[in-house]
Amino acid sequence: MAEELEIKLTVAEPDLNRVALWASARSDARYEAEQALFNRYYDTPDAVLNRQQAALRVRRLGTNYVQTLKTRGDFVAGAHRRQEWEWPLSSANLDVSLLAETPLASVINLERLSVVFETNFRRRTWRLNHWDAEVEMALDEGAVVSGSRRSPLCEVEFELKSGASGRLLELAMALAGQVPVFLNLVSKAEQGYFLAGMHRPVLAPSDASLSVTDFLHLLGLAWMLEVPVPIARLRLDTVADAAERVGQGAAFQWVVAELAAGRLVRSLARETALGQLQLSLAAV
Repeated sequence: MAEELEIKLTVAEPDLNRVALWASARSDARYEAEQALFNRYYDTPDAVLNRQQAALRVRRLGTNYVQTLKTRGDFVAGAHRRQEWEWPLSSANLDVSLLAETPLASVINLERLSVVFETNFRRRTWRLNHWDAEVEMALDEGAVVSGSRRSPLCEVEFELKSGASGRLLELAMALAGQVPVFLNLVSKAEQGYFLAGMHRPVLAPSDASLSVTDFLHLLGLAWMLEVPVPIARLRLDTVADAAERVGQGAAFQWVVAELAAGRLVRSLARETALGQLQLSLAAV
């Protein structure tokens, strides 16, 4: 088992090459490779894995296959931190015997697992030696697929390989200053479950003041669902205070006003101000 720490940013398809140019222009970045990745995600018919906030996939990369189990983990300074298990496979078939020593074995019947959706994409990678940290940047372009349904997948991932975790946020903020990005707390797996009709979250208002993480996650859900944020029914005083502390008070008020006017998050994500606000809040 290993621990994974990464920041994931959604970008608009027309901006993918702008991200590539940004990386290629950096003196601390080295282009590595372009690869085609094909991923099948597994769950039970009643989505037990999804309810456990875990994701299980088999990835094909060229002639190689890898089986991976990830937990949802937590959100720290803009980055997802997860537990991760990986096993090389000799074929594209899921090997349930490898899961016997993981937390899955005690919560589900492994024999009930089957493919529920796929994520297939082209990945370009760069290695960034940013101060004391080594970071892999991946630029993904493809689709989430479930049956006849498809949804575009355009993401940037900064994954820490070694060094200080705060360097991930520095790189993400540097990119956000040049290209509109959206700090998306909704994973590829969540998008797949939604597309497959196995996951339909609700944007329910709360009487409690939302934390920064709650607010960022709510924006991600609204992005996925393509519905307005019920901003007038949310208590955002904690988020507003955090925005003021990081010098983003005006940007926060602008975002709230746009959401209150009914603007969708997907539209707002084309503005550099939203991504910069999100990443600044994540640093609190």
